[in-house]
Amino acid sequence: GVTMAGCELCEETGGEVLFRNEQLRIVLIADANYPGFCRVIWNAHVKEMTDLKPEERSVLMKTVCQVETALREVMQPEKINLAALGNMVPHLHWHLIPRFTDDAHYSSPVWAAAQRQTADDILAQRRALLPALREAVVRYASCSA
Repeated sequence: GVTMAGCELCEETGGEVLFRNEQLRIVLIADANYPGFCRVIWNAHVKEMTDLKPEERSVLMKTVCQVETALREVMQPEKINLAALGNMVPHLHWHLIPRFTDDAHYSSPVWAAAQRQTADDILAQRRALLPALREAVVRYASCSA
């Protein structure tokens, strides 16, 4: 695959790798306020969705949906935010962020100003779900259907 010197997502994993194949990887982000925050990262240095062949786009979006399914099953969030920004790192990746009505930024995007601090015990309960989430992500990502 194509890599770019100085690109953080070419040179580093971008998080704890839960699943990886030749095309993409799924990583878990260590975010104190957002346990379960995942990214799906295309391995090759590609900037835009339309740089991918249609069949590659399908693989990428299928994987995003598999991670969303795992997040919904395990974390049971109010909403899943999907975002592909890549302004700072022009390397194709999708953010999947489980959102809850008590989270620090709800109902604004996670990149907005925080509105509250979620109680530590609630965050601890959500972090306790991460082993099950890791297992579910691998289970869904491993089925080709």
